[in-house]
Amino acid sequence: MSDENHQVPCVDPLLHRARPRLPDHPVRVALLDLLAEVGTVTSTQAAARLGRSSGLCSFHLRQLARHGLIEEAPHDGGRARPWQLRWTPAEGPDAEAPEEFAALARGLEDESYQHWLAHREQAPSEWQHDESFSAVVHLTPAEMAEIGVSIRRLLAGYRDREEGPAARPAGTVAVAAVTRLFPLLGR
Repeated sequence: MSDENHQVPCVDPLLHRARPRLPDHPVRVALLDLLAEVGTVTSTQAAARLGRSSGLCSFHLRQLARHGLIEEAPHDGGRARPWQLRWTPAEGPDAEAPEEFAALARGLEDESYQHWLAHREQAPSEWQHDESFSAVVHLTPAEMAEIGVSIRRLLAGYRDREEGPAARPAGTVAVAAVTRLFPLLGR
């Protein structure tokens, strides 16, 4: 089975509900993650961020649109076609789109990590490790928010490199940075 056709099992029920429309492909997952992060993106911007070609990103953006996951964002015309996530609210009057979208985003993060674990031996030796860790800390809601802001500030300097490969040090690759801060509820 080729890497492009590898399917990672889905464990999140909300993600599973969206699953029939979600195409398994590492570039498509990366594009969805990028759109969730930045809001709108052109194929050229996506290529610069993901280290792929503009043509490849354009193809996969069109495929995601064909599956109804993204749509063209409003723009002033011209050749650049910005894309954005297309959100169809969940069924029912009380359904909230942001919660289901957050579950989908977490599922995509989990899938990306599982894909990494299953294929990391294919990476160059200096990239065959990751910096995964976890810790339980005791915080107030304000402290938890403060840590979130601090992490975003820390990563902001690295995210500013998205202007293109010329703005990045040699040897850089796209790296997923996933942080989840949540209270541990009594069981």
